[in-house]
Amino acid sequence: MTVDRIVVTGATGNVGTSVIEALSADPEVGSIVGVARRKPEWTADKTTWHTADVLTDNLVEIFAGADVVIHLAWQFQPTHQPVTTWEANVLGSVRVFDAVAAARVPTLVYASSVGAYSPGPKDVPVAESWPTHGWPDAAYTREKAYIERVLDSFELAQPDVRVVRMRPGFLFKRESASQQRRLFAGRLLPVRRLRPPIVPDLPGLRFQALHTADAAQAYVLAARSDIRGPVNLAADPVVDPVLLAECLGARVVAAPAWPVRMALSAAWRLHLVPAAPGLFDAVLRLPIMDCTRARTELGWTPRQTSRAAIAEFLGGLRDGAGMDTAPLHPESETAVSDEVIAGSR
Repeated sequence: MTVDRIVVTGATGNVGTSVIEALSADPEVGSIVGVARRKPEWTADKTTWHTADVLTDNLVEIFAGADVVIHLAWQFQPTHQPVTTWEANVLGSVRVFDAVAAARVPTLVYASSVGAYSPGPKDVPVAESWPTHGWPDAAYTREKAYIERVLDSFELAQPDVRVVRMRPGFLFKRESASQQRRLFAGRLLPVRRLRPPIVPDLPGLRFQALHTADAAQAYVLAARSDIRGPVNLAADPVVDPVLLAECLGARVVAAPAWPVRMALSAAWRLHLVPAAPGLFDAVLRLPIMDCTRARTELGWTPRQTSRAAIAEFLGGLRDGAGMDTAPLHPESETAVSDEVIAGSR
């Protein structure tokens, strides 16, 4: 299916830059509008840019005439100010959905997440019908779950809009390394000497990952197909302590989760790390997803394994890799603004 005009919110982040690149390379896509709070130096063919904030600016004008809106904009920080992320992520998403309806955009592709799922099994993969109530003690999972309920209501009120909810696992690429270090580990992580001697084998430490470029291809397929509803996205194999140890050149040591959780909680309360302990709790409880629907109905197959994606990301960490956009730039002042806010209050 040919698509004349696609608008992408959050177009300069980890997923957004890869989606823009994938859309740009697709001959069936006519034009792309990238929406971001700060215009990047980086760009791609067929792409024009709008500087806008989904929480405050007129989105109906930007969405007018679009065939598809891909909503990726999301704020992870500051974790010490959950009202700030709630406003940006929940209220901002509601404004995006309302603008899609007002502009009569026929297709909405939304970036949900494995984090929207309720706690589930680590040994039996769950399909898209698994409950999406998130984990209540983490802002990220709480907000992702809430937006699932918003979309439930939106689909009832706007039956003519085709809504696709993409639910990927953890997304990695080399160029996102500096940003993800800032968001989750902070600047104290000694990335150039990232050779930990051990990886703790914690109960529940099994999760799914994929390369961001593979996720981007799934977004393109969703934009150009007639699929509706939720779609799980992940690459094989499932990531566990053994795989992490192999990537890091470390050995696996069995350990309970509580000492790690206590250390992380103390560091977070002292503003030494930006990742809240509730997110750690959520990761240990995330279900393993069944991605059959993505492969059979969307026609999607990841090109890279989860191991390759993590290895590329770790290389980017050691090299301080990034891109010339505000969220991904290795040293940009604007790129660290949320971290500064989180650590100053």
